[in-house]
Amino acid sequence: MFIHIGNDNVIRSDDVIAIIDNNLVSSSTINEQMLFNQKKDKKVVDPEQDIAKSVVITKEFIYYSPLSVLTLKKRASMISTISKLEDYSEAFEEMEE
Repeated sequence: MFIHIGNDNVIRSDDVIAIIDNNLVSSSTINEQMLFNQKKDKKVVDPEQDIAKSVVITKEFIYYSPLSVLTLKKRASMISTISKLEDYSEAFEEMEE
């Protein structure tokens, strides 16, 4: 499934490693160093830190998102719920046969 994380970015939910509050990123020198290195390698998408509320780390890229961690978590949970509903619908079809 996919998650819309803002700024016209849609990512695969399976690729998400972490979603971090942008305010917490600057409190860790390790996180700052990782972001610096990823920017240098051109692996950071939409690096507009001043409007970003969260940082989404995936297998390939790092995204700055204008959406809060809570909003992104709700979107990811909604996708999980929809996936489970699809599984139940297939079982229901088998029961009807």
